[in-house]
Amino acid sequence: MKVTVERAELLKSLSHVHRVVERRNTIPILANVLIRADRSKLAFKATDLDLEVLETTAAEVSPGGVTTVPAHMLYDIVRKLPEGAQIVLEATGDRAVLSVRAGRSRFSLQTLPDSDFPDLTAGEMSHTFVLGAAELKRLIEKTQFAISTEETRYYLNGIYLHTASAGNSLMLRAVATDGHRLAQVELPAPSGAEGMPGIIVPRKTVGEVQRLIEDNNGEVTIELSQSKIRFTIGDVVLTSKLIDGTFPEYGRVIPTANDKQLEVDKRAFEAAVDRVSTISSERGRAVKLSLTSGRLVLSVTNPDSGSATEELEVVYESDPIDIGFNSRYLLDIAAQIEGEAAVLKLADPGSPTLILDKDSKGALYVLMPMRV
Repeated sequence: MKVTVERAELLKSLSHVHRVVERRNTIPILANVLIRADRSKLAFKATDLDLEVLETTAAEVSPGGVTTVPAHMLYDIVRKLPEGAQIVLEATGDRAVLSVRAGRSRFSLQTLPDSDFPDLTAGEMSHTFVLGAAELKRLIEKTQFAISTEETRYYLNGIYLHTASAGNSLMLRAVATDGHRLAQVELPAPSGAEGMPGIIVPRKTVGEVQRLIEDNNGEVTIELSQSKIRFTIGDVVLTSKLIDGTFPEYGRVIPTANDKQLEVDKRAFEAAVDRVSTISSERGRAVKLSLTSGRLVLSVTNPDSGSATEELEVVYESDPIDIGFNSRYLLDIAAQIEGEAAVLKLADPGSPTLILDKDSKGALYVLMPMRV
């Protein structure tokens, strides 16, 4: 195998695939990236047995071949080579090494047989649909912060993607919750999503997809079955296992009868929460909202360091109420509000609060209160 490829192309491909490879591996082959050269194409594949990324790039190939080398080491070598360098990858069949050459630099990397490399065969995919990268990005960004990191409730360690009826329309809905807060965002279901199973896309997969679509304005093809999902984004194909569990009936925790409505300027509210929470302790993080007609007072009291208050003019005409929230969670939700105003629908100090974006439809957030 002999391949000549431009550094920028090689670095771009390796930056996508090497992230999937875990730094510590008990199975040696999982630390490697599979390199396959064939007909002016160079393909890289990496996997952690739950997630597989395949990326193809153009290269001069003569002759073709296949091998596997340590993923992070190859990425670091390419990253440190000078910009604009032409890189030659060469492997001869009788020696278990891949040589990497660029200018006056020479590296020899130990290889492992490609026959040992696992294949995350996806099997039959029951549903296929296409989403704009911007739409997929919105589904992820508006819900990702609420994914649980608690391993015991593994079925909450991802985004629940499913279809749901809203009036006469079928919506594609993404939901995430950690038991303290819930985020839900939806958009009109694309053609092909009808009848799809409800699936839980793991946190690591969500993060990888988010990185891949960061600067992409094109379309993403999504294929899925009961156990796997595959995203095709340009030259990258990402296949992942799904979380094998049942997502809770989240609709039960979304309040429908909260009768106290607060409307507040999003930026002013976010900045005020951020300022007063400077006083809060790492453990506590509680901020109290005291509401009276047209007025909101935010306050934090920390026995160890002092107290802080800030007053805001708001639109509020209901009965006075004092309610406490985790300031970090409030800021996370405020960051998702796209419009100028946030609407908080409250019931009492012990019940969940519904938070909406006044100017943007399709997203809602639920936040559990704290005792203050």
